[in-house]
Amino acid sequence: MENKPYKTLYEGGVGEIVEKKSRFIATVEKIDTEEEALAFIARMKKQYWDARHNCYAFVAGKNHELQRCSDDGEPNGTAGRPMLEVLLREDIHNIAVVVTRYFGGTLLGTGGLVRAYQKSVQEGLCNSIIIERMQGQLLDIHTDYNGIGKIQYIAAQREISVLDTEYTDKVMVKLIVPVEKMKELQEAVTEGTNGTAVYQLGEEVEFALIEGKIKIF
Repeated sequence: MENKPYKTLYEGGVGEIVEKKSRFIATVEKIDTEEEALAFIARMKKQYWDARHNCYAFVAGKNHELQRCSDDGEPNGTAGRPMLEVLLREDIHNIAVVVTRYFGGTLLGTGGLVRAYQKSVQEGLCNSIIIERMQGQLLDIHTDYNGIGKIQYIAAQREISVLDTEYTDKVMVKLIVPVEKMKELQEAVTEGTNGTAVYQLGEEVEFALIEGKIKIF
């Protein structure tokens, strides 16, 4: 995950499905530690105290080092593990999900339970905001009025976001550049401005594009 984009939760959500009159309610939340995950699970069990099952799965760490799941009374391997597999397959980091089941009176069988729990997690994810966080660096480029069009074109071509542009006797463009694109960008800008652009490196940050806007963490 280091220096590479990774998917994580920006805003949790709730999804619900009904299978043979059983209600499955998936609640999704961002977590960074096992303590946060356990506190979230305890909160869900308190909220849905009257439900037959509150199964859960969560992952945390740069390489999903922390993985936990529970069937909470469902037949072994029919709930927690299938839920965890969805999170790992989607490769989402630092996320917890609790699926609450209100039993509808009809047994679903092993395969039916696995499908229902996985489907409910997917429904919860669909109702959440999942973002791709990237490692980037702030970069100010100082240029003249002849160079600004070239820089804007080069940045747009590489899907690099312009945060701000200041016009005085010169022009200063503030960019946020994914670290893996920095060298290529500087080479293209140097060539495009015939070596007249001056660079000023800023701090390294994590950022994401959320609903078309840059969010710096």
